[in-house]
Amino acid sequence: MSANNTAAAPAAAKSKKLLVIGVVIALLVIAGAGAAWFLSSRSHAEEEDGAAPARKDAAKVVPTFLPMENMVVNLADPGGDRFAQIGITLEVSDAKTAEQIKQYLPSIRSGILLLASQRTSEELLQREGKEKLAADILREVSRPLGYAVPSAKARSEAQDEDPEDRAARRKADRNPVQRVLFSSFIIQ
Repeated sequence: MSANNTAAAPAAAKSKKLLVIGVVIALLVIAGAGAAWFLSSRSHAEEEDGAAPARKDAAKVVPTFLPMENMVVNLADPGGDRFAQIGITLEVSDAKTAEQIKQYLPSIRSGILLLASQRTSEELLQREGKEKLAADILREVSRPLGYAVPSAKARSEAQDEDPEDRAARRKADRNPVQRVLFSSFIIQ
Protein backbone atom coordinates (compact mmCIF):
# COMPACT_ATOMS: atom_id res chain seq x y z
CA MET A 1 0.00 0.00 0.00
CA SER A 2 2.72 2.43 0.78
CA ALA A 3 4.27 1.72 -2.66
CA ASN A 4 1.01 2.72 -4.33
CA ASN A 5 0.89 5.96 -2.31
CA THR A 6 4.44 6.96 -3.27
CA ALA A 7 3.75 6.23 -6.96
CA ALA A 8 0.53 8.28 -6.83
CA ALA A 9 2.26 11.27 -5.18
CA PRO A 10 4.75 11.90 -8.05
CA ALA A 11 1.93 11.50 -10.61
CA ALA A 12 -0.20 14.05 -8.72
CA ALA A 13 2.75 16.47 -8.46
CA LYS A 14 3.40 16.15 -12.23
CA SER A 15 -0.25 16.78 -13.02
CA LYS A 16 -0.27 19.86 -10.74
CA LYS A 17 2.84 21.25 -12.49
CA LEU A 18 1.26 20.68 -15.90
CA LEU A 19 -1.94 22.32 -14.73
CA VAL A 20 -0.04 25.42 -13.41
CA ILE A 21 1.99 25.66 -16.65
CA GLY A 22 -1.22 25.37 -18.70
CA VAL A 23 -2.93 28.12 -16.66
CA VAL A 24 0.11 30.43 -17.02
CA ILE A 25 0.21 29.88 -20.80
CA ALA A 26 -3.53 30.51 -21.06
CA LEU A 27 -3.19 33.76 -19.09
CA LEU A 28 -0.33 34.93 -21.35
CA VAL A 29 -2.37 34.20 -24.48
CA ILE A 30 -5.40 36.04 -23.08
CA ALA A 31 -3.24 39.04 -22.03
CA GLY A 32 -1.64 39.17 -25.49
CA ALA A 33 -5.01 39.00 -27.23
CA GLY A 34 -6.36 41.75 -24.97
CA ALA A 35 -3.38 44.00 -25.69
CA ALA A 36 -3.73 43.43 -29.44
CA TRP A 37 -7.45 44.21 -29.29
CA PHE A 38 -6.82 47.38 -27.24
CA LEU A 39 -4.18 48.68 -29.65
CA SER A 40 -6.25 47.91 -32.75
CA SER A 41 -9.40 49.50 -31.31
CA ARG A 42 -7.39 52.59 -30.37
CA SER A 43 -6.06 53.05 -33.92
CA HIS A 44 -9.57 52.54 -35.35
CA ALA A 45 -10.91 55.22 -33.01
CA GLU A 46 -8.24 57.67 -34.24
CA GLU A 47 -9.17 56.94 -37.86
CA GLU A 48 -12.86 57.53 -37.12
CA ASP A 49 -12.04 60.84 -35.40
CA GLY A 50 -10.11 61.88 -38.50
CA ALA A 51 -6.84 62.46 -36.68
CA ALA A 52 -4.79 59.87 -38.53
CA PRO A 53 -6.05 60.62 -42.07
CA ALA A 54 -5.55 64.34 -41.54
CA ARG A 55 -1.88 63.75 -40.79
CA LYS A 56 -1.56 61.51 -43.84
CA ASP A 57 -3.28 64.09 -46.08
CA ALA A 58 -1.13 66.89 -44.73
CA ALA A 59 1.99 64.94 -45.55
CA LYS A 60 0.81 64.21 -49.10
CA VAL A 61 -0.24 67.76 -50.02
CA VAL A 62 2.65 69.60 -51.62
CA PRO A 63 2.11 73.33 -52.16
CA THR A 64 2.32 74.83 -55.61
CA PHE A 65 4.62 77.80 -56.18
CA LEU A 66 3.68 80.44 -58.72
CA PRO A 67 6.60 82.75 -59.57
CA MET A 68 5.74 86.19 -60.89
CA GLU A 69 7.91 88.35 -63.11
CA ASN A 70 10.19 90.80 -61.32
CA MET A 71 8.66 94.23 -60.86
CA VAL A 72 10.46 97.56 -60.77
CA VAL A 73 8.70 100.38 -58.95
CA ASN A 74 9.57 103.94 -57.93
CA LEU A 75 9.40 104.37 -54.17
CA ALA A 76 7.66 107.18 -52.29
CA ASP A 77 10.92 108.73 -51.05
CA PRO A 78 11.26 112.51 -51.18
CA GLY A 79 12.90 113.47 -54.45
CA GLY A 80 11.64 110.31 -56.20
CA ASP A 81 15.11 108.97 -56.98
CA ARG A 82 14.80 105.59 -55.20
CA PHE A 83 13.32 102.45 -56.73
CA ALA A 84 12.87 98.80 -55.87
CA GLN A 85 13.09 95.65 -57.91
CA ILE A 86 10.88 93.00 -56.31
CA GLY A 87 10.60 89.33 -57.25
CA ILE A 88 7.55 87.57 -55.82
CA THR A 89 6.62 83.91 -55.63
CA LEU A 90 3.18 82.91 -54.37
CA GLU A 91 2.69 79.71 -52.39
CA VAL A 92 -0.77 78.33 -53.19
CA SER A 93 -2.55 75.18 -52.10
CA ASP A 94 -2.90 73.55 -55.54
CA ALA A 95 -2.40 73.95 -59.29
CA LYS A 96 -6.06 74.90 -59.79
CA THR A 97 -5.58 77.99 -57.63
CA ALA A 98 -2.41 78.87 -59.56
CA GLU A 99 -4.42 78.79 -62.79
CA GLN A 100 -7.10 81.03 -61.28
CA ILE A 101 -4.45 83.53 -60.20
CA LYS A 102 -2.95 83.55 -63.70
CA GLN A 103 -6.32 84.68 -65.06
CA TYR A 104 -6.27 87.75 -62.79
CA LEU A 105 -2.52 88.39 -63.05
CA PRO A 106 -2.67 91.79 -64.83
CA SER A 107 -4.92 93.31 -62.14
CA ILE A 108 -2.94 91.62 -59.35
CA ARG A 109 0.38 92.99 -60.71
CA SER A 110 -1.13 96.45 -60.95
CA GLY A 111 -2.34 96.29 -57.35
CA ILE A 112 1.07 95.09 -56.15
CA LEU A 113 2.83 97.91 -58.01
CA LEU A 114 0.49 100.45 -56.40
CA LEU A 115 1.13 98.95 -52.96
CA ALA A 116 4.91 98.98 -53.36
CA SER A 117 5.00 102.51 -54.79
CA GLN A 118 3.37 103.82 -51.59
CA ARG A 119 6.32 102.62 -49.47
CA THR A 120 9.56 104.43 -48.76
CA SER A 121 12.99 102.85 -48.97
CA GLU A 122 13.39 103.29 -45.22
CA GLU A 123 10.24 101.20 -44.61
CA LEU A 124 11.25 98.46 -47.03
CA LEU A 125 14.77 98.16 -45.67
CA GLN A 126 13.29 96.99 -42.35
CA ARG A 127 12.06 93.43 -41.89
CA GLU A 128 8.72 94.66 -40.51
CA GLY A 129 8.19 96.77 -43.63
CA LYS A 130 8.76 93.76 -45.88
CA GLU A 131 6.41 91.62 -43.76
CA LYS A 132 3.71 94.30 -43.93
CA LEU A 133 4.14 94.54 -47.71
CA ALA A 134 3.86 90.74 -47.98
CA ALA A 135 0.63 90.81 -45.94
CA ASP A 136 -0.77 93.56 -48.15
CA ILE A 137 0.20 91.62 -51.27
CA LEU A 138 -1.51 88.52 -49.86
CA ARG A 139 -4.68 90.57 -49.40
CA GLU A 140 -4.36 91.94 -52.96
CA VAL A 141 -3.88 88.45 -54.48
CA SER A 142 -6.73 86.93 -52.47
CA ARG A 143 -9.28 89.61 -53.34
CA PRO A 144 -10.01 88.48 -56.96
CA LEU A 145 -10.39 84.88 -55.76
CA GLY A 146 -13.13 85.93 -53.33
CA TYR A 147 -11.17 85.60 -50.09
CA ALA A 148 -10.85 88.39 -47.58
CA VAL A 149 -7.62 88.65 -45.63
CA PRO A 150 -7.97 90.83 -42.51
CA SER A 151 -5.60 93.74 -42.04
CA ALA A 152 -3.15 93.82 -39.14
CA LYS A 153 -5.55 96.02 -37.14
CA ALA A 154 -8.45 93.60 -37.70
CA ARG A 155 -6.20 90.65 -36.76
CA SER A 156 -5.25 92.30 -33.46
CA GLU A 157 -8.91 92.97 -32.69
CA ALA A 158 -9.74 89.35 -33.56
CA GLN A 159 -7.22 88.15 -30.97
CA ASP A 160 -9.59 89.41 -28.29
CA GLU A 161 -12.32 87.21 -29.79
CA ASP A 162 -13.33 83.81 -28.40
CA PRO A 163 -10.87 81.10 -29.63
CA GLU A 164 -13.70 78.76 -30.66
CA ASP A 165 -15.22 81.46 -32.90
CA ARG A 166 -11.84 82.10 -34.50
CA ALA A 167 -11.27 78.39 -35.17
CA ALA A 168 -14.72 77.99 -36.73
CA ARG A 169 -14.21 81.06 -38.96
CA ARG A 170 -10.73 79.88 -39.97
CA LYS A 171 -12.02 76.44 -41.04
CA ALA A 172 -14.91 77.90 -43.01
CA ASP A 173 -12.74 80.37 -44.92
CA ARG A 174 -9.47 78.66 -45.91
CA ASN A 175 -7.56 80.93 -48.26
CA PRO A 176 -5.80 78.89 -50.96
CA VAL A 177 -3.09 81.56 -51.21
CA GLN A 178 -0.92 80.51 -48.30
CA ARG A 179 2.11 82.81 -48.38
CA VAL A 180 3.86 85.55 -50.32
CA LEU A 181 7.56 84.87 -50.72
CA PHE A 182 10.13 87.36 -51.96
CA SER A 183 12.54 85.75 -54.42
CA SER A 184 14.48 89.03 -54.83
CA PHE A 185 14.31 92.42 -53.19
CA ILE A 186 16.66 95.15 -54.40
CA ILE A 187 16.39 98.79 -53.37
CA GLN A 188 18.49 101.44 -55.11
